[in-house]
Amino acid sequence: MAAMSVEMWASPHADNLFIDGAWISPAAPEGRIQVVSPINGEVFAEVGEAKEADVDRAVAAAKRAFYEGPWPSMPAAERAAKLREVAGALHRRMAAASRAWTAQIGVPLWMSEMVTPAAIELLNINADIATAYCYEDVRPTTAMNMKVAVVVREPIGVVAAIAPWNAPLVAMLQKVAPALAAGCTVIAKPAPESPLEAQLLAEAIEEAELPRGVFNLLCANRQASDYLVRHPDVDKVSFTGSTAVGRHIAEVCAGRLARATMELGGKSAAIILDDMPPEEVAAVLAPAITLMCGQVCANLTRILVPRHREKDYVDALAAAMAATPVGNPFDQGVMMGPLAMKRQLERVEGYIAAGRAEGARIATGGTRASELGKGFFFKPTVFANVSNEMTIAREEIFGPVTGVIPYDSEADAVRLANASTYGLSGAVFTRDTDRAYAMARRLRTGNLSQNGHALDITIPFGGFKQSGYGREGGIEGFEPYLEVKSIFLPSIPSHLGSRETSAAQTPCTGTGPCA
Repeated sequence: MAAMSVEMWASPHADNLFIDGAWISPAAPEGRIQVVSPINGEVFAEVGEAKEADVDRAVAAAKRAFYEGPWPSMPAAERAAKLREVAGALHRRMAAASRAWTAQIGVPLWMSEMVTPAAIELLNINADIATAYCYEDVRPTTAMNMKVAVVVREPIGVVAAIAPWNAPLVAMLQKVAPALAAGCTVIAKPAPESPLEAQLLAEAIEEAELPRGVFNLLCANRQASDYLVRHPDVDKVSFTGSTAVGRHIAEVCAGRLARATMELGGKSAAIILDDMPPEEVAAVLAPAITLMCGQVCANLTRILVPRHREKDYVDALAAAMAATPVGNPFDQGVMMGPLAMKRQLERVEGYIAAGRAEGARIATGGTRASELGKGFFFKPTVFANVSNEMTIAREEIFGPVTGVIPYDSEADAVRLANASTYGLSGAVFTRDTDRAYAMARRLRTGNLSQNGHALDITIPFGGFKQSGYGREGGIEGFEPYLEVKSIFLPSIPSHLGSRETSAAQTPCTGTGPCA
C-alpha cells in the first residue's frame, strides 16, 4: 500500500515558549521536542523545550500576575468576557486544532472535528459559572463580640495545569478554563507527545489580550515537569494522566501541602444484564472500546456477562470488533486509527502476551495491523476465558483491547465490578432503567451510564479509589480553584447589608448570586 503522509506542522511560534505575555526563546534554545505522528512513525513537528530556568520564569510571571496584576480582583463578569474572547479566537483556529489532534495521536478526523468545538465551549461554560457563582455569603455567628461571619471564596493562586497526550485540548481546557474563570493564574504544561493545540490556545489568549503572566505555556519533558510540580510558588497542581505518575505528583504535593486534583486511570466494567441481546450490546460496545484506539481512561475494558450466555456475548462482540474500519485517520469512514506511540504499541503487545500466558483466549485481533504500513496500527482485540484476577483484567492496557468475564448472579457482577483498584467509570446494560439505577448505586465508581458510554463536559467527571480525587466539569470542576475564607465582623459590610436575613437563613450554595 502507499505510505501514509502527514503534513508538516508550520507555526510562527514553534520554537518559543509563551511566558509573561510574550513568545520567548527557551533558556536553552538548542532544545527541541520532536512530535512523531503515529500514522507513519515520522517526525512532523518540533517545538521549543522548557528547562528548569524556564519553569522559574513562568512561575515568577504567574505569581506576579496573581499578587500584583488585575486578574484575581477583576469582577467575575469581566474575566468571563475575556474568556469568551479567548473562545472566539480559538474557534478561528479550530480547523488547525482538529488536524493537530489527528496528526499527533491518530484520532479519526471526524471525531476531532466533532469534539474540538465542544472542548472550546468549556471556556464559555466556565465563564457562565463564574458569572453566576456566589463568592460571598453572610452567616450568623456565636463568636464573642461578633455579629456575622462573611464566608468568601477567593482564587487559589498559581495553578500548574498538566494535560495528558490522548485528548490534549479537552483535558487542558478542563483545567485552564475553570482556573482562569476563578481568577487564578496558570502555567499550562501539555504532554510532549501532543503540544500543538496548547500553542494554539496561547495564541488565542494573546489575541484576547489577557493581562501579562495570567497564562503561561511550557512544553517540557519529565525533569522540568517534575521541577514545576515541586516549585514552592505553585499553589495547586491539576493533573490528568496515569495512576503511577499521579501517585508521584500527589506525594510531592502532599509533602509541601499544595492543593491537587487528580484524574487518573481506570479499568471500567460494563455489566450486561440478562435482558439485553448480544448483538445489540456488541453494536454499542465495539465503537466505545475502539474510540481513540482504546486510549481513554474511562474505557469499558471489562465486559461482565451472564455465565450461561458467555459464548453468545463473546461471539457477538468479537464479530463487531473485527468489523471496525481501521486505517488512516484522515480518511473518511475510518473508525479507528493507530495507537499514539511506538511505546504504547509495545505496551499493548506486552499485555496480549500476558493474557495468553495466563490462560485467556483471543477471540479476535491480538496482532499489529501490519498491512497498514509502518504506523502504530493494532487490530481491535477481544479476550475470552478471562477471570477477574488476570493481569489483563486488573491493569489499564490503554489500547483497543477488552475482556469478557462471566458472572453467576447480579450480586456476583457487582462484586466483580467493584473488585478493582480503580473506580472511574462503568455501564449497566439493561432495558429496565430502575434496575440500572439500583445497580449503579451499588458500584464504587465516579461515572455510570445505562446502555452505553456517556461523557458530558458540563457534568462532574472523576473517580473513586486509585482513579484519582477531585472532579472536572460543571460547578464541581470550578470550585477546586477557590479557597474558602471566613471573616468575622461586628457588623455587616455595607455592600452586603441587604443580604442579612436571607443569607443568614440560607447559606450560599455556590450555585448563584447570594441575595
